[in-house]
Order: sequence, then C-alpha cells, then structure tokens
Amino acid sequence: MRPALTGFSKDELTALVQEWDQPPFRAGQILDWIWKKKVGAIEEMTNLPAALRDKLAAEYRPHALEHTHTQGSADTTRKFLFKLHDGRYVESVLIPANPALYGEKSDRRTLCVSSQVGCAYGCKFCASGLAGFSRNLDPSEIAGQVLAAERLSGERVDNLVFMGMGEPFANFDHLMAAIEIITAEWGLHLGARHLTISTSGLVPRIRDLADHPQQIRLAISLHGATDEVRNKIMPVNKKWNTAALFEALDYWNSRKKQHLTLEYILIQDVNDDLEQARILAGHARRLTAKVNLIPYNKVEGLDWVRPSETRCKAFRDILKNAGVSATLRLEKGHDIDAACGQLRLKQETEEGIIEAPVKAR
Repeated sequence: MRPALTGFSKDELTALVQEWDQPPFRAGQILDWIWKKKVGAIEEMTNLPAALRDKLAAEYRPHALEHTHTQGSADTTRKFLFKLHDGRYVESVLIPANPALYGEKSDRRTLCVSSQVGCAYGCKFCASGLAGFSRNLDPSEIAGQVLAAERLSGERVDNLVFMGMGEPFANFDHLMAAIEIITAEWGLHLGARHLTISTSGLVPRIRDLADHPQQIRLAISLHGATDEVRNKIMPVNKKWNTAALFEALDYWNSRKKQHLTLEYILIQDVNDDLEQARILAGHARRLTAKVNLIPYNKVEGLDWVRPSETRCKAFRDILKNAGVSATLRLEKGHDIDAACGQLRLKQETEEGIIEAPVKAR
C-alpha cells in the first residue's frame, strides 16, 4: 500500500522532494494543498509540475482514511467511520457546543480521536477492546482523522481529545508524531493547549508527557476512587494502582500549569456509590483536578447499566458541595452509540473481520 502524505513532517517531505531533484519549496506547496486547501486528490495540486504530480500519485496517497459512514444525532453530535488500507475500521466523534470539559472555551467543536484499532487494556465499560487489540494507528491515520472530520463537516475543529478507540499512551511515538503534524504551522496549526490526551493510567507515559515541552492537557480515565472499585473496571490498575497513579499526577502538577481532568463513567451498582463520590472529591481537591462525570453509554455485549439521572446528579452534587469543579455530561451522542468503538465493532462483525463478542460477566 502506498504511504499517505498526511503522515509526513515538513522536514521529511522536503527531503523527499529534494531526492527527486525538486526545490525544497515544493514540500511547502504540497503541505498547503493537503492541510490548508484540503484537496482530495494529488491531481488537484495545480501549482506543482505535472511530472511531480504524476510521481507523487504513483507512489503516495493523499489521505490514509476512506470515509464509509456518518452517524448523526438529534444534538448534532456526529460519528465518522473510516476504512483503513488493511480493511480494518476506526472511528471519530465530533461533539459541538462542548461545555468546557477540558478547560477550553465552550461553544466549540471537539473531535474525539482514535489511536489504535481495538485495545489491549480491556476497560470493562468499553467496546474498543471487546474484540482485542489489532494494531497501532500510524501518524497519518491519527492526524488524518482531524483533517477528514474538517473536510466532512465543513467546520474547523477547535479541540481534540485522544480518547477514542485505543490507549493513546500505548502508541506514544506515533501519537506524538501525529501531534507534531496537528500543531505545526504548516499542518493543522491547532495549539497544544487545545489537545487533551486521555489515558487509563500508564504511569511511565504520564511522566514522559509531563516532561514534554508542549502544553498538552491530560485526562485520566479513573472510574473508581479506590483500588477495590477501580480493579473491577480498569485492569490497568493491577499494574499501576491508584497510589502509583496519583504519585505520577503529583509529578505532572509539579511540571505543568494545566489542571488535570479526572474522567469518571458512572455505572449503576458498580462505581456510583455516594461514598465513592466523597473519596473522589478528596482526590480531586488535592490534585486541583476537574471531574468529568459521564453516565454510562450502553454497549452491546456488556451488561453494565446506566444510573438514573437522579443518582448521577446526587453524585455530582457531593463533588460540587466539596468545592470540586464537576461537570455531568448528559446525552451527547447517547442516541448514536457514541461510546468508544461501537460503530467499528458492528461494522467489522457484519463483514466477518471479527467474531461477535461474547458478553463480559
């Protein structure tokens, strides 16, 4: 399969055109056509010599993703399904009018970006890992989701959250290469402060990102305030427990100015006990962290249940009364199966790429 041009940095593309005896400025022209003008074909790059266009088209694709389906919802949240070169699928979710979940201004468009096909970390609420892990996405496939969402929606994406399919920190090198493309002036030119990486708790990579010079935001998929509860939901907690996780977050706070976000999916009779809310409030206060509460989105193949709205609000109110900044996210994409990996799971099951998942117990 021909590589995609969306995976090239400016330096890499400059080296390529120079190998072909072209002047370095041709690299800038190519990048401008891809990331600024958002053309769909190399033939549309009309200020390039015809011979260069022919050579590029023979050896490279302009984009890494083939859009196959858009699933919309009443609140205009949209999920995009993309086919990859090997026949696998990946999805992204575009969420409008986001109520400042990660510290950004509200009334903006946030894209939830995937980093892997499937996932090896097996979080018990998530569809991404039901069929196991397949492979990492490369930089062209990660950055390409943002470009594709903008092309499909006709709108600028203002904020990115790397919390779609996969564990972003398990694909760290490709993720950071994609972020270089996304934040570069010659690329999508989106400020690092508008990017949030969400992790299930890979402690060494939290420290690596804390030492990274860009001011990227960090969100933690916590989902349990104690080891007893978190172990039921997050297998990663058995390798890096809450004590190790919170120690890494202390290190983050010592290195970064951005406030942390603690993600907490509320699951009935699993982690929605109000005592968990009180313990969570203590952690959040100490870390000066915001808490993002998300009522569970039903996933076919899993037996978890969404708590009542009354229960969710009671959980939130304990946090707020303790002085914690807490947001309860209701109904963004609930009607389009927006939980991680559901659309991809259905498509690959229908095509026989994977077997229908057995219900987890």
